[in-house]
Amino acid sequence: MTTEPTDLADLTATALTAGYAAGAFSPVEATRAVLERAEAAQAATNCFTRIDADEALSAAKESAERWRAGAPAGPVDGVPVTVKDLILTRGTPTLRGSRTVRADGPWEEDAPSVARLRESGAVFLGKTTTPEFGWKGVTDSPRHGVTGNPYAPGRTSGGSSGGSAAAVALGAGPLSLGTDGGGSVRIPASFCGIFALKATYGRVPLYPASPFGTLAHVGPMTRDAADAALMMDVISGADWRDWSQLGPAAGSFRAAVAGEVAGLRVAFSPSLGWDVAVAPEVAAAVRGAVETLAGLGAHVEETDPGIADPVEAFHTLWFSGAARVVQPLDDDRRALLDPGLREICEQGARYSALDYLAAVDTRMALGQAMGRFHRTYDLLVTPTEPITAFEGGVEVPSGSGHTRWTGWTPFTYPFNLTQQPAATVPCGVDGAGLPIGVQLVGARHADALVLRAAHALYEAGTAGIPAPPAP
Repeated sequence: MTTEPTDLADLTATALTAGYAAGAFSPVEATRAVLERAEAAQAATNCFTRIDADEALSAAKESAERWRAGAPAGPVDGVPVTVKDLILTRGTPTLRGSRTVRADGPWEEDAPSVARLRESGAVFLGKTTTPEFGWKGVTDSPRHGVTGNPYAPGRTSGGSSGGSAAAVALGAGPLSLGTDGGGSVRIPASFCGIFALKATYGRVPLYPASPFGTLAHVGPMTRDAADAALMMDVISGADWRDWSQLGPAAGSFRAAVAGEVAGLRVAFSPSLGWDVAVAPEVAAAVRGAVETLAGLGAHVEETDPGIADPVEAFHTLWFSGAARVVQPLDDDRRALLDPGLREICEQGARYSALDYLAAVDTRMALGQAMGRFHRTYDLLVTPTEPITAFEGGVEVPSGSGHTRWTGWTPFTYPFNLTQQPAATVPCGVDGAGLPIGVQLVGARHADALVLRAAHALYEAGTAGIPAPPAP
């Protein structure tokens, strides 16, 4: 073996499986390296709720036997994977960041995405942190505390999949499963300098159904777009428990990423046409990514999609969903909740059925408008976030004037309302060395095209930002 064990923690899933196939190293060696990195990442950022070293090494040994026999179980056999602590994992508590959830279970089911990964031979390392029930765009919870940013642990990792983003960025597994109801894979991926995809709603089956309804998606959080495509080929497999899942994908996502971007019609919208204060360094880095796409042959036009900010409709749907989450709790258990969560639940409980249906009307009109827009443009490109990571442990940046997390993330939640695929790619760092992301949005069902454009940016070097300091 020529590769040092510590180096294995820095490899992509694609590189790991290539190494296994060539006999250069084994899943056991890779898992040991990643577990070492996971312990360091946890000490630095508090990104895990649980690390299952014994279970991971046992699974890695089984994987090594399959690779020696030339019969891997699937495309991610032996690859270390982490799972956000909102997603069911058989035999492991899913605590959802809440002191109201009992740890004693029973925990007898895998969520569909976890089941597909397990069937493919993935090695599960543990569960990653989330805010309580995934309610906000930063990661801190009454049960597990604050998750810090890999580049600056005193700053937020973003959320609500902040633990997953920090883990991937620090080498604690190249693949992670996150959820995204208003930006929750894209926000932390942007803040932590990794890749994430919110696939078209229904492309990745979800069970149990989210109380936030059809806003909530499951998506891959990875080192690069190629690994996300690899993961999508696994987790998009069918599961009867999700009545809203889509039919089979048209083809392999891995095969799709290799395509050209020349000739794509790209709309670049620096602010979605709204009054958004985008930090100058963010604006410059995103514009640089767009110029890269143009240099690769895409036809770029600076234009806005002509939509109004749907934040009030989003709040109606989101806050109502939160109220539904806590509806079974008595007063004593409600007192254990994150105070901000209690506030939005109280607001959500005051909405009427007519308020909710009016929000659905807004959502349908927004979806129709974006459908019309994508008749002209293949991709919409925006900043992922108008800012970089701010101080940890707060919902909004100090002095921002915002009252809720949606105030500082205007580019993400609209595309949960429309159910479109949207990805974030690192495209630079600010003066403090904090990552910046560019968001690529496609028409519904155009997941492969979004991955292709993202992969092109990786191949062109746009995503080549400095790694975070070693934990």
